[in-house]
Amino acid sequence: MDKPEYYLVSLSGGKDSTAMLLRMLEEGMQIDCILFCDTGLEFPEMYMHLNQLEQDIGREITRVRSNHSFEYLMFDKPISRKGKSLFTQKYGVNYTGYGWAGPGVRWCTTQLKSVPKEVFLRSLRKEYTVIEYVGLAADELYRLERKNNQNPNHRHPLVGWGMTEQDCLQYCYDRGYTWGGLYEHFKRVSCWCCPLQSLNELRQLYRFYPDLWQTLKEWDKRNWRKFRADYSVEELEIRFQFEEECVRFGKPIKGRAFYAELKNRLRAWREIDNE
Repeated sequence: MDKPEYYLVSLSGGKDSTAMLLRMLEEGMQIDCILFCDTGLEFPEMYMHLNQLEQDIGREITRVRSNHSFEYLMFDKPISRKGKSLFTQKYGVNYTGYGWAGPGVRWCTTQLKSVPKEVFLRSLRKEYTVIEYVGLAADELYRLERKNNQNPNHRHPLVGWGMTEQDCLQYCYDRGYTWGGLYEHFKRVSCWCCPLQSLNELRQLYRFYPDLWQTLKEWDKRNWRKFRADYSVEELEIRFQFEEECVRFGKPIKGRAFYAELKNRLRAWREIDNE
């Protein structure tokens, strides 16, 4: 006997999934659940956006979270590591916690989003065939090639509507959703502490969100893994401060002379830090 279908909107809170939800509601499409996976690492403006959205549409947004906090997972969770002897040789001690995520080890996505979501969906699948609406924009068709976006029970209405990322942002702006200006600084507004952000996005975080930047520095000092392969958070701060100094004096913030002086400043900082 076939199970009844259950229509779920996967809401990240960003421009694409918000535009998808709003248009689905405007077109009277069936929605049984609006699901948001809360990492605990969203920008404060994102939580304000979700509260505003929930109030405006008159529908509850179901919020699921991991049983463990990001800080526990990064610093304290006991980890059974492959190649334990090599790890100990490299870092000097078998540290607990996952440390900062990296391109090949995106544990935070798994632990803070995928696992809580799967736990929630598992119970639903016992009674229903869950049809999940995913906010994939029409100019992101390359993402459809990824295995996780080829689920036969996934639907991508933005693609069918021909709505690009820019279309989605404007669609939301036209309806009064601004995210407190987040999209004026960032192309994507996912976890504010992500090491995989571009250098420019980290520069925006440093300039416009000093409280979050301070927390980022504190976490980096406690971490056994370097924030990025090229820079620690404090090294990024030295670079950004040097860039601001160059701009004030009309000097370029790239080129051989810039990087030579930056290298000198970073070397001097490391010598002081190691004293």
